[in-house]
Amino acid sequence: MPWKSLSLLFCLSLLLIVGIAGCRQSAPPASANASATLRSFPVRGKVVSTNATEVTLDHEAIPGFMDAMVMPYKLKDPSIVSELHPGDRITATLLVHQDEGGFHDALLDNIVVTAQARPDYKPAVQFHVPAPGDNVPDFQLLNQSGRTIHLAQFKGKVLVATFIYTRCPLADYCPKMSRNFAEIDKALAADPALYSQTHLLSISFDPAYDTPAVLRSYGGAYTGRYTTETFTHWDFAAPSEKELPTVTQFFDVGVTPGENKTLTHSLSTVIIGKDGKIAAWYPTNDWQPSDVVAAIRKASAS
Repeated sequence: MPWKSLSLLFCLSLLLIVGIAGCRQSAPPASANASATLRSFPVRGKVVSTNATEVTLDHEAIPGFMDAMVMPYKLKDPSIVSELHPGDRITATLLVHQDEGGFHDALLDNIVVTAQARPDYKPAVQFHVPAPGDNVPDFQLLNQSGRTIHLAQFKGKVLVATFIYTRCPLADYCPKMSRNFAEIDKALAADPALYSQTHLLSISFDPAYDTPAVLRSYGGAYTGRYTTETFTHWDFAAPSEKELPTVTQFFDVGVTPGENKTLTHSLSTVIIGKDGKIAAWYPTNDWQPSDVVAAIRKASAS
């Protein structure tokens, strides 16, 4: 259902991220061409002004859509406009239809205030923004083989982790992260010395559904080895329901229920060095596998 209160979202998701995005398909406007494709783009910017139905943003570049600029956008849920103020920093999802004529019918959805121009309350949940040099807690997860793993066991190797859930329907989010990791896995395998010094980890924030059996099937599909996959270099795992908030908050992953059992969530991909400290963090979906591989090489050499 639509989000009725930005204040509630702010309490749940005080995130310094670009890619907050609802993993659900929004209903197209009545004016949309039936043949148009619904696209979604993560947006990050500062509120310049608002009116009854729009917010004008001074936003960063939106990869695949437009350069950085100041531009008004219609709100998918105009009722939230009273919660936005000039100077607020937000993340959001831009829903736009694309056909042979280009982009049209843009709507701003899934807005999260990441910094208030006029703070009027203290949020109930504080999210940690990963930064190079931060020590990573020894979180425990249940992997695709039904075994408990913990992050400290990968010390001495470069660990690359990202967050997904297996039912995510938006191609630019969880599926893209998994495709990118598949490319990284292949690139690392081409260098046996580097391969032996690294490990990949896809962390699900949907432990109720993403059981070991589900993660095994999902992971085997992305590695391309299906039932023959041994998962020696790439684990798919989930924290317990109890530990989930602690894990997601540390890695700056906001997760809230969406429609039809989907989840609205942000993105987070992190490189953890051999010493168990963060070496690099990617809060969006616009990174390239080749750039991450280069960062892995650098972390491995240090």
